[in-house]
Amino acid sequence: MTQKTAQKTALIIRHVPYEGVAGYRAPIEAAGYDVDRIDVSDPRFSAVDLAEPDLLIMMGGPMGVYEREKYPWISCQLGRLARRLEADRPTLGVCFGSQMMAAALGGEVYAGHASEVGFHPVNLSAQGLSGPLRHVAEVPVLHWHGDTFTLPDDVELLASSPLYPHQAFARGRHILALQFHAEMGLDPRFDAWIEGGQDAILRAGTTEARLRADHEALGPGAVAAGQRMIAEWLEGFD
Repeated sequence: MTQKTAQKTALIIRHVPYEGVAGYRAPIEAAGYDVDRIDVSDPRFSAVDLAEPDLLIMMGGPMGVYEREKYPWISCQLGRLARRLEADRPTLGVCFGSQMMAAALGGEVYAGHASEVGFHPVNLSAQGLSGPLRHVAEVPVLHWHGDTFTLPDDVELLASSPLYPHQAFARGRHILALQFHAEMGLDPRFDAWIEGGQDAILRAGTTEARLRADHEALGPGAVAAGQRMIAEWLEGFD
């Protein structure tokens, strides 16, 4: 009798309801993962063993990693995340998720000097061009943040932008942090980003009309590139 292989598990941590895995879900499921999700507002969240899932994905949010008194779950999540990263368990962080990874690895997260909101490409390092991020080379992808971080020790810088030098980093094969949003471009929850991000839009010197036009024109290409990037990153995981 052929023994059935247990399906790999992936857990998405959602920090706010309107920032989900979006376009990254398809390549994660195609790679054979059974995807589950938990919100940090869920009373069960504090008891979840973040080292258990085969893949952990942490998405974005408007809060800052340094706002630990306002959001007590941040400290709780950071401790469990640090243990997962120490064990080199496959982990993907996006925007706020990438900042959490930077903090868990010893970097400092702080408010940046500008609001980076809109579609534009990232500049890839030599390491970025040689790996999965090559799929987003010269592709306008969505940026939506005002915080940034110092680069932790023992990681490789993969991407930068004119406003912020730390847009993506990796540690080895299993740890990937992305400040930008190549998962967004086809998700109707972009309307909620617009509605809740008016201050950030104003500070960035852009407009709602420009963002909506770029989302329609550039979003599908950004998501397609992002999906290729994630699919390649997941190849060969145990």
